[in-house]
Amino acid sequence: MNAVKDWAYRNLKGDPIIWFIVLILSLFSILVVYSATGSLAYTMMEGNTEYYLIKHAILVGLSFLAIWIAHRIDYRYYSKLSRLLLWLSVPLLVFAWLFGTSINEASRWITIPVINQAFQPSDLAKLALIITLASMLSKRQRSIHDFQRAIIPMLFWIGLICGLIALTNFSTSILLFLTCMLLLFIGRVPVKYLAMLVVIGVAFGAVAFTIGQRGRTFTSRVEAFVEGETPYQARQAYVAIASGGVFGKGPGQSDQRNFLPHPYSDFIYAIILEEYGIVGGVLVLLLYLALLYRGMKAAEDNERAYGGLLSAGLSFALVIQALVNMGVAVGLGPITGLTLPFISMGGTSQFFAGLALGIILSVSRGEIDQFGGSIDNQYKEAA
Repeated sequence: MNAVKDWAYRNLKGDPIIWFIVLILSLFSILVVYSATGSLAYTMMEGNTEYYLIKHAILVGLSFLAIWIAHRIDYRYYSKLSRLLLWLSVPLLVFAWLFGTSINEASRWITIPVINQAFQPSDLAKLALIITLASMLSKRQRSIHDFQRAIIPMLFWIGLICGLIALTNFSTSILLFLTCMLLLFIGRVPVKYLAMLVVIGVAFGAVAFTIGQRGRTFTSRVEAFVEGETPYQARQAYVAIASGGVFGKGPGQSDQRNFLPHPYSDFIYAIILEEYGIVGGVLVLLLYLALLYRGMKAAEDNERAYGGLLSAGLSFALVIQALVNMGVAVGLGPITGLTLPFISMGGTSQFFAGLALGIILSVSRGEIDQFGGSIDNQYKEAA
């Protein structure tokens, strides 16, 4: 046990509570995904019920590797890479829209040759945009009222990236837009400019609705929710939640996994409530809220505006997506295609969520000198 503690102390830097939260969520993910994909694997893989379990476990391992690598890098260096990644994401989003792999009438994926793994450029674009906005805001704090130099570049990037994502995924675009609005508000951008961003967002959204792929699907889902209609997915999710009760049926005992579309991704929270009950569902909710609190704590403790804005923006992006996913499962919102970070089965989404969390851990770790030591820790030791 002491050897494990010593290894963790040497290699896992940053907020230990965040490490604990993501470990619990990941272990929970493996259990629930194994249950949710058992029947699918038996049918598709000729009885090999462990196929998706092994695949997902590998992806979880790669996500942890991404967290570990990202948290070892000084968070200040991400500012230098973000603009390049943002420019790279633009042609990738356009390529995915025009020539990407189509699933459920949406071309959101680009298949990577050789490894045959689907990649969503929107995951890269979301991460790059939040990092870039945090960098822009931190550098423009003294000139935040200068509309031409300080505000226009940020409004341009938000409108462009959110508009391109909306061509194939309205729900992700809206969520990213709201996260950017929140980040700008925290960064002391005047309210009149936030109102202007709303106008820009509506304009780009109208264009995406006209020429994009999912505009009418999105509006039909919103109309169905407002009018009180219950789509098939929602009905099956409600059955799963109702049958779970307070303590659930137990791990691997879900019945609705055989009827609920995408029980391992979009509606995995319904499977959690069925197998682990309200107790398990509340526990997962509290873990995400604790993650938000620790991310904001890292933002508060960091002395640089960039570190604080970076941790706050990424924390909000991860947790708001989780809250939306859980809200959809219990009927608090219209159906979306958003996954539950760190729990849903996924590929690049899981990897980029790991990168985002690793950056938050890097912020909580503090600034790192050229020899790899934490400057914050050195100050504490000297004191």
